[in-house]
Amino acid sequence: MTTPSNSVRAYAAIAVSVASIALLQNLVIPVIPLIESDLGVGADAASWTMTAWLIAAAVATPLLGRVGDLRGRRATMLAVLGVVMAGNLVAALAPDLGVLILGRVLQGAGGAAFPLAFALLREVMPPARLTGAIGSVSALVGIGGAAGSVLAGPLSAAIGWRGLFEVALSVTAVGALLTIAWIPRSSLRAPGRLNVLSAALLSGWLVALLLPLASGARWGWASPVTIGMFAAAAVLLAAWVVTELRSAVPLVDIRMLAHRSIWPVNAAGLLIGVAVFGFWGYLPLFLEVPADTGWALGLTAQTAGLVLVPLLAGMSLAGFATGAISRLMSLRTQLMLGSAVIGAAVLAAVLFHSAVWQLAVAGGFFGLGVGASYAAMASIIVESVPARSVGVATGVNANLRSIGSAIGSALMTAIVFGSLDAQSRPFERGYDVAWITIAVLALVAAAVVAAVPAVRRAPSEAADPVETAADEEPVLADAA
Repeated sequence: MTTPSNSVRAYAAIAVSVASIALLQNLVIPVIPLIESDLGVGADAASWTMTAWLIAAAVATPLLGRVGDLRGRRATMLAVLGVVMAGNLVAALAPDLGVLILGRVLQGAGGAAFPLAFALLREVMPPARLTGAIGSVSALVGIGGAAGSVLAGPLSAAIGWRGLFEVALSVTAVGALLTIAWIPRSSLRAPGRLNVLSAALLSGWLVALLLPLASGARWGWASPVTIGMFAAAAVLLAAWVVTELRSAVPLVDIRMLAHRSIWPVNAAGLLIGVAVFGFWGYLPLFLEVPADTGWALGLTAQTAGLVLVPLLAGMSLAGFATGAISRLMSLRTQLMLGSAVIGAAVLAAVLFHSAVWQLAVAGGFFGLGVGASYAAMASIIVESVPARSVGVATGVNANLRSIGSAIGSALMTAIVFGSLDAQSRPFERGYDVAWITIAVLALVAAAVVAAVPAVRRAPSEAADPVETAADEEPVLADAA
């Protein structure tokens, strides 16, 4: 049995591990110009350092989440941390772009740490503290991604872009050591085996979807390659769904995901993913548009990064307060309100962006909405599925947010950079239209969650979910 002191130590190990990997999500974005110069490559080629992480994480997240359910989350987490450390070392020593991309692929396997972390929290945390723990770790996922963008510029100026990966390697190593020392072994396992055909089909449609989403702007949205890959993604997705429905040992239980406790959360995750990256990922670019356009603020890259600090503070506040807030309102209500706040904050940025403080305030409220939404989504999934399915279920939700991020990036690129002035700079109207679009999507996410009735818990569902036996039938309960 886990004692309070042991659960605190286990939480600390999980938090450090998650933070070390979350930093890697956007770490290369501010230093892509340095990579271009140092390795002698163009911007298009250097952008593959970001695309490689995204695709590797998308494939690894559900697959390794399922492996963790089958073979043990602690052991799988250690394996993931080991692969990420190897990726950091490869990236730090990379002599050319090809090796650097290999390092980023290995780092991308770290995306699986997020669902594994939520599953481990369900194993080690007392039920009364589970929601708060999930909320704070969810906040760390978002905070780490944003912090990577903020810190990469100043750190690279001091230690070079390769030094960023050395720092990440050190933090990941600490996370691995703490995992070994402080997270207890568990005998909790899901029955069955890894469905290899389903894994191959899942990997195939994810790659076929994300690759053109990430590269379509460069290839051309109407090019045969782009259209062909989208078509292949649709075919492979259909084949994967049929395979899963017919399988006695599915990789992902489609019927479970279709339950009304789960599908609205996943739909919201996809839409929120679009909105989050569409605003957060492009706000620094908006701030850095030269002032001589007549409408822009013309900040430097480092100053623009500082404008994200209120966003980080908002995410931290909402994420770490989830446990306390859940005593006053349901997780579904938190998700609904968080999505609505995201939409309102983005609309505020459209209406008021003539001064830096206006965007900083909008960013702060945006962070509150993101922190509340991320924390509520993860908690609802963890509390609504049987213990043996937590890894893969949270992995699917994380993947949908990643797919949403890729869609958000493609949408922003198409709208904002689809029309440029004589100096190849975007117009103010492009940002307005793009941000209004993603604000509407965030509000739709809130509406979806609000429109689907909650499922009441049956008395038999009140048992501690961590004690679910390996042969127990799935139990789905809404975390309302």
